[in-house]
Amino acid sequence: MELSSKLEYALLALLEIANLHNNGEPLQIQQIADARNIPKRYLEQVLATLRRGGLIKSTRGVKGGYVLAREPHQINVLDVLECIEGLEATLPSANINPETVGGKVIQEVWQDGCKALYKALQERSLQDLCDLEKKHSHMALMYYI
Repeated sequence: MELSSKLEYALLALLEIANLHNNGEPLQIQQIADARNIPKRYLEQVLATLRRGGLIKSTRGVKGGYVLAREPHQINVLDVLECIEGLEATLPSANINPETVGGKVIQEVWQDGCKALYKALQERSLQDLCDLEKKHSHMALMYYI
């Protein structure tokens, strides 16, 4: 499985919105695009998909923008994957009727790997990503003498 640019941008945008979730202010597209270095036109499409998928809400007007539809700890990475890539992308793809014993073994291992991956994505929430980002940004600022 490969991380698509659309999924990466969706996760980055959600990280930006989640980091400011507690202040209750909606973020505008330009703010998210500038903060995360995402092309604005592409971000518009990604945010529309996330809104249709129920992960974010939008408000119109001068003070409008985007907020999370749920708390950051209630949205996991698998939710985002399913919203952006579709349910088909989250299902393991291997031969349905392998013709050889080796093919069966490969299919079984592939499905086990996919299950482990999806379990890991389901266990990581946006809050976990925010916490990891803060941890890594603090580590980058450390000076050693």
